[in-house]
Amino acid sequence: MGERSVTSSGAPPARAWFGQPPGLTILFLTEMWEKFSFYGMRALLVYYMTKQLLMPQAQASMVYGLYTAFVYFTPILGGVIADRWLGRRKAVILGGSIMALGHFLMAFEPAFYPALACIALGNGFFLPSLPSQIGGLYAPDDPRRVRAYNVYYVGVNLGGFLAPLVCGTLGELYGWHYGFAAAGIGMVAGLTIYILGGRHLPAEEPRPACRGDGPRRRGDLRLFLLLLGVGLAVVVFRGAYEQTGNTLALWADQGVDRGVGEGFVIPMTWFQSLNPLLVFVLTPLFLAHWARLERWGREPSPLVKMSIGSGGVAAAFLMLAVVAGTSGPSASWLWLAAFFVVLTAGELYILPVGLGLFARLAPAGMAATAVAGWFLAAFAGNLLAGALGAFWSRLDPAVFFAGMGGVAAIAAAVLLALAPWARGAEDAGAPPADEDLKSGLERTFRR
Repeated sequence: MGERSVTSSGAPPARAWFGQPPGLTILFLTEMWEKFSFYGMRALLVYYMTKQLLMPQAQASMVYGLYTAFVYFTPILGGVIADRWLGRRKAVILGGSIMALGHFLMAFEPAFYPALACIALGNGFFLPSLPSQIGGLYAPDDPRRVRAYNVYYVGVNLGGFLAPLVCGTLGELYGWHYGFAAAGIGMVAGLTIYILGGRHLPAEEPRPACRGDGPRRRGDLRLFLLLLGVGLAVVVFRGAYEQTGNTLALWADQGVDRGVGEGFVIPMTWFQSLNPLLVFVLTPLFLAHWARLERWGREPSPLVKMSIGSGGVAAAFLMLAVVAGTSGPSASWLWLAAFFVVLTAGELYILPVGLGLFARLAPAGMAATAVAGWFLAAFAGNLLAGALGAFWSRLDPAVFFAGMGGVAAIAAAVLLALAPWARGAEDAGAPPADEDLKSGLERTFRR
């Protein structure tokens, strides 16, 4: 508590909060409330479309896929606008305000599509602009700088954990619009904290001047082709992974016995809190495990890790296929919980590792383009997930889940096949990574 923090603004140092600059607490709480609003609305979205708006399941899945896809697409444009013209603070305030408007518009059925557009557009300004302010809270040689991203990531998952419990319960038990209103209130709370805490945040950086991309290395084409191949594999992977908020939510409602004891039924939206909760539990275990493997010289390469992760997600869906095919019309909720354990373990092997790989292997002068490529892969993957989800009502659940397991297994095979090429591409001259940037990207941009 007695430490002093240094910011890039040149202002007098402020007393630290909990051993970190007070600005980190402001960013932490802002991000926590933003994720609360985002995941709170998302927990209700498929149910609202099918139960309140009476959309056919195939149409609801396509709308869900398009919405989540554009949530990943808009940050590509929003980040450029923030860097070139708006500045990060104005981008956060503008984006958060547009998102809050979108959440409140969800209370009016005729405004459904404009509401989704507002949330996706606002997220484009907000998502890339908030975490990019973390580095400016520290002097370049401050050892707390890397650990700060771990603290910030707790906010990401804390908001994601609380959202289905609060917004989901309100929407499911008392009315959908109460849940959407709670999400909007959460976004306003985050914006208020950000604005009131502005004096603790770093000053805006000068706008970058237009300049050439710099010299190219001999291995740049090889790196580009590698990242393209990895990106395509991630698109396929997300086609299965993103079913968790789409068709899996429908199965939790229709095909799972959620009863516990006498008379209590677990709300279907609560299961969407399992993923962020398990991230809390599993991340330290995996980090410790990888550190031990590194000391022994046996840590897998990034592409092998990603292949293992995609294979884990395939195993989770194949497990559900067996359960859905053998348990009759109603499976025990314990199987759904077990699915999330296996799925989250696989997710931690592929998503943060993949974004770190993109940041590290970006050709000279193309770091932003490489990160944009990761978001493009997420965008295309969510579109694919929506298209695949449209088959849910036409297939038996066991067949559908087996198909999703096959999709994830294809991605795992492609990633494993690329692993030797990745080692060669790195040897051909990958640029040195900024470890702080890489760590931050890995921990803050996972949705």
